[in-house]
Amino acid sequence: MATHNLEHLRTFLTAYRVGSLTEAARMLGISQPTASTHVHSLEQNLGLRLFERSPTGVTPTPKADSLARDVGPHIDALEDLAVLSGQSGANGSIHVGGPAEFITTVLLPHTPELTEVTGAGLRIRFGLVDALLEELRSGDLDLVVSAVRPRVQGVTGIPLIDEEFVLVAAPAWKENLPGNAPADVELATIPVVAYAENLPIVRRYWRTVFERRPDDLRANCIVPDLRGVRAAVIAGAGMSVLPRYLVEVDLADGALITLHTPGLAPLNTVYLATRTGDLDRNRQLRALVSAIQQLAGF
Repeated sequence: MATHNLEHLRTFLTAYRVGSLTEAARMLGISQPTASTHVHSLEQNLGLRLFERSPTGVTPTPKADSLARDVGPHIDALEDLAVLSGQSGANGSIHVGGPAEFITTVLLPHTPELTEVTGAGLRIRFGLVDALLEELRSGDLDLVVSAVRPRVQGVTGIPLIDEEFVLVAAPAWKENLPGNAPADVELATIPVVAYAENLPIVRRYWRTVFERRPDDLRANCIVPDLRGVRAAVIAGAGMSVLPRYLVEVDLADGALITLHTPGLAPLNTVYLATRTGDLDRNRQLRALVSAIQQLAGF
């Protein structure tokens, strides 16, 4: 098959996976008219209508589904060969973004295994999820650990783990509770260490467990990093709600205790987000995602 037809198939497959010719053009580094021309030429050569166009993107026809199944593995294999031969422009690194506490606590202790299995270096970036997902969409990042389900066009989220949240404090705080009042009333006597002024994680815990707003709580310390919140709580500054993965060791050795054990602990799903289709195209990224899933117990 002629080289230009391979490019047409590559454009088709990218548009098929992301549902947009504009997004496919951006990902491939070509203009939107060029992407449209590639797909139109392919339709003319094959005598098939591959997409239904709409203002919001493109919808594949049944013929497009069949073509994608037939050519997808072969185009992806060529992409892998390009990466391995250094012809794809790849620099041998995978750029990963996410919350500092999760990446630092869960992923970075396994850096040797992750770099070995991928054959690539890691470039880590911390930040807020909305900004990181936009950097992923624009191509500045390859993978984002997201605490919310990604809802960005051209981005796919894979559920990784359900993180459990626990209400913790230094042991002395529990010893001072009288024990003769409802749990939420007694807990309100303990100051709060929180991530932000509006107590986002604590507020969600209170609404889920106690079915009310935590309006009677007072913040003693605000730290915009959960690792800092943990340090302040261990030091005795008050109580907080933290992911269990962050305080597992502290609970085991007695540096922290749980102040309340609900029947059903609040959970939040963590996702691995990639650009749609990248896992099919990029062998190193597939290896990294698989390794992270194994670390998470999948």
